[in-house]
Amino acid sequence: MPNPLSANFSRRTFVGAAGAGMVGVGLAAAPRAVGRPGSAAVFAHGVASGDPLPDRVIVWTRVTPTPEATAGSGRGAPVNLRWELSPAADFSAIAATGTVVTDAARDHTVKVDAAGLTPKTRYWYRFRVLDGAAAGTVSPVGRTRTAPADGDDVARVKFGVASCSNWEAGYFGAYRELAERSDLDAVVHLGDYIYEYGAGEYGGKSGSVRTHRPAHDIVSLADYRIRHAQYKTDPDLRAAHAAHPFICTWDDHESADNAWLRGAENHDPARQGSWAARKADSEKAYYEWMPVRPQISGTGRHLYRRLRYGRLLELSMLDLRTYRDKQVSMTSPKADSASTSITGRAQMRWLTGGVETSQTTWQIIGNPVMISPVLLPPLDPERSRILTELLGLPSDGVPLNTDAWDGYTADRKTLLSAIERSGRKNAVFITGDIHMSWACEVPREPANYPGAGTVATEFVVTSVSSNNLDDMVSVPEQTLGTPAAAALMATNRNTRWVETDAHGYSVLTVTPAATQMDWYFVADRTVRRSPFRHAQSWRVASGSRRLTRVSRPA
Repeated sequence: MPNPLSANFSRRTFVGAAGAGMVGVGLAAAPRAVGRPGSAAVFAHGVASGDPLPDRVIVWTRVTPTPEATAGSGRGAPVNLRWELSPAADFSAIAATGTVVTDAARDHTVKVDAAGLTPKTRYWYRFRVLDGAAAGTVSPVGRTRTAPADGDDVARVKFGVASCSNWEAGYFGAYRELAERSDLDAVVHLGDYIYEYGAGEYGGKSGSVRTHRPAHDIVSLADYRIRHAQYKTDPDLRAAHAAHPFICTWDDHESADNAWLRGAENHDPARQGSWAARKADSEKAYYEWMPVRPQISGTGRHLYRRLRYGRLLELSMLDLRTYRDKQVSMTSPKADSASTSITGRAQMRWLTGGVETSQTTWQIIGNPVMISPVLLPPLDPERSRILTELLGLPSDGVPLNTDAWDGYTADRKTLLSAIERSGRKNAVFITGDIHMSWACEVPREPANYPGAGTVATEFVVTSVSSNNLDDMVSVPEQTLGTPAAAALMATNRNTRWVETDAHGYSVLTVTPAATQMDWYFVADRTVRRSPFRHAQSWRVASGSRRLTRVSRPA
C-alpha cells in the first residue's frame, strides 16, 4: 500500500483505502500493543462529514471500543477520542482539534461541529481513541470542504446528487463513482438512505442481492441503529463519505414506507406499537448516525435547513414526511384542500420566507418528492372545471402519485406563488424518491401548460439501487419503459425528459449563467464493479425557466 503521507498518494488510492477502512495516519501514537484491535475493527463504519458552512463542518465517526460493543447492543464503556482537522493531507498543520466522549447512550457515535475554519478550504480529518482497550487506534482519514463566505462571488458549485439506496436490491456503485470524483463541493442525498424492510421483503428484480440486518422490519431504536450500521459497512458508501461532505435529508424509508404525521402505510400499531415511538426512535438513530446539523427552535429540533454558497446559491433542504397530512386517494378532491399540507405551516413559512428574501442568484430546493405535476390526463382549464364539478375530481386532473406534491396542491400553489411574487426566476428543485430520472418545467397552472407559463424547473435523480419500472414488473429494461416514457411526456408536456428503468446518480453544476444536471447510469446494479455511462444532460439558463438538452456533462 502507498504511504498515505506521500505527495504521490493519488486521489483514487486515497478513496479506495478510506472506503476499505485502511487509512490510519498516526497522531504521534505509541507503537501498537500486541493484541490491540486494528482500525478496521474499531472504526468499522468509517468517517463522514456534512453540512459545510463557511467556518465549520460536521465530522462524524462511530467507534467500536470492544468487540461486544456492536451497534444497537447498548454495550460498552464510555470512550474518549481526539479529533483533528488539517489543511494538509499529512496533518503537518492543525486547523482545529479537540476531545469528545461517546458512550452506549449515543450508540458510540461521534459527531463534532468543528468550528473556526477558513471558507472554501479543503480539510482532512481523523479521530484517535484515547483510552480503553482500543487506545491509540486511529480512524480512516476523511476529506471535506467548507462553503464559500456568504459575500463571495462564486464561479461554480458542483453537487453530487443521490437518492434511494436499498441494500437488498443491489450494490452501491453510484457511491463509488461519486467517491472517485475530485470536482464535487458536496454530495446532496435526498432521502431513503436506508430501507426499513425485513430480509427478503424488498429485493431486486430477481430477489435479494444481499440480506438486511436485522432480519425483521426495523421498529425499535436498536433496530434502526443496527440497520444504519449495516449500510455504513458498504465500502462504496464509506468511500463516498470519506471523500466528500454530505448534505442529507430523509424521506419515508428512514422510518417507514409512506410515512406521514401520525402513521405510515406499513406501520401496524397492534403489532409494532405506537407510531410516535417508532418515529422518535428512527429520528434518534438518524441524528446519531448521519453527519447532519439539525436546526434548534423553541419547539425542538428539525431537519429542514438552508445552506449558502456565496452569492451564487442557497440550498434549502426540506423535510416532507414529519409534518405532512395523510395521503389522499388519486380521485379525492381533498388533494386541493388548503387544510391538507405536505410541509406543515412552520416549514412552509420558513420556505416561502427564504425564497422571498434570498439574495443569491439561484434558489436550489432539496425536495424529497416530486413537485412537478404528473396527471392523467392534464386537462385544459374548462374541461377540468366541468369534471371537477360533475365527478368530484382534483381540479388539475387525476394525479398518478398523491404521495408527492400532486396530493397537496394547495401547498404547491402557495410555494409557487411565493416564488413568482418574489420575482425569483432561478428556482430549481432537485428531487429523489421516484426511482426514475426526470427533467421538468414546473407549470404555473398544470391544466394550462404551456399557455400559463412556468415558475421553476425540476431535476429528478434516479435511485442508487431501489426498484424502478422494469424491476417492479420483472421485464427487460425499456420493454415498458420506452412506451411509458413517451406516454408520460405526451400527456404531461411540462415533462421534457423521463427515463424509467436505469439506476445511478447525478451531478448538479451551478454557475451564474446556468444550472445543469448530468445523469449517470450503471450497467448492472447487481454487479459490484459494474461500469457507468453518461446518459443525459439538461440545463436551464439564468432567468429563462426553460429547459434545454445539452450534449455533454458540465
